[in-house]
Amino acid sequence: MNLNTTYLGFKLPHPLMAGASPLVDDLDAVKRLEDAGVSAIVMHSLFEEQITREQLGTILDMELNSANSAEALSYFPEPKEFRLGPENYLEQVRRIKAAVGVPVIASLNGISPSGWLDYARLVEQAGADAIELNVYYLSTDPKESGEAVEQRSLDVVKIVKAAVKVPVAVKLSPFHSSLPHFVAALEAAGADGVVLFNRFLQPDIDVEHLEADATLRLSTSSELLLRLRWLAILLGQVKHPMAISGGVHTSLDAIKAIMAGASAIQVVSALLAHGPDRLNTIREGLIHWMEEHEYASLAQMHGSMSLAKCPNPTAYTRANYMRILQGWRP
Repeated sequence: MNLNTTYLGFKLPHPLMAGASPLVDDLDAVKRLEDAGVSAIVMHSLFEEQITREQLGTILDMELNSANSAEALSYFPEPKEFRLGPENYLEQVRRIKAAVGVPVIASLNGISPSGWLDYARLVEQAGADAIELNVYYLSTDPKESGEAVEQRSLDVVKIVKAAVKVPVAVKLSPFHSSLPHFVAALEAAGADGVVLFNRFLQPDIDVEHLEADATLRLSTSSELLLRLRWLAILLGQVKHPMAISGGVHTSLDAIKAIMAGASAIQVVSALLAHGPDRLNTIREGLIHWMEEHEYASLAQMHGSMSLAKCPNPTAYTRANYMRILQGWRP
């Protein structure tokens, strides 16, 4: 069965990648991912806050003055809260590259251009085959326009692309007024691919302790639906390949993502819950389904359920919306 796909210029034997997760902190786990047949590995993120702290030397300053301004400091992560500091992150990129034979994609997480230029170069020099820019930003200022938010991301892409030679992907939020327009702008700014979507923290409220509960919850297959919709809409409107992240737990999830238009599939929660061998289970299920349904290759299935196949995609999406609402019965 031919499962070959192309993402960020890499010819991959199949689309199933290990997405950004704590698994990359453990070299044994990384090797288990390769043994399970992973096609590529995405590092967890190096955060802008870590880079900024190191450049400004504020870590030492925090330690010296932590007793004097505890309340103010509580708004910022302590250095120990990060899994790997900037230097350790670079060293881990080197270790993983030496340990595996698949593409290794470093991840930078932030929103402003400051501090990214040097570290983009450094992760490239450490051996990263590509860089994923994880754009995590939630605007809470009514004076800040959507255009200004998007321009920040475009500026980051331009700066990083000018600094490195490796491919650069952008991991997006679904919260844009016109996602197709923004993705096209990212492409024009030099992005080599996009990842749909970042999972924003959605804090609950602890009513007994009057605190925000910021517990991280693993994804479920239900989160796939939003990603399928936008994959289907975007395919054919942009030139670069798209990856999906979030909601892929089974081979059926992977099949849907490919049919909607994904060239690569980043699996995270399923691996954290069930271990690296889960990836092999998903791949074997994908092959079995394709054989049963007489698909000869992944390319034959790719994008077969995208809106690009519909004569009138706009009418289809709105008509579907109306049909669902009008068709419900108690």
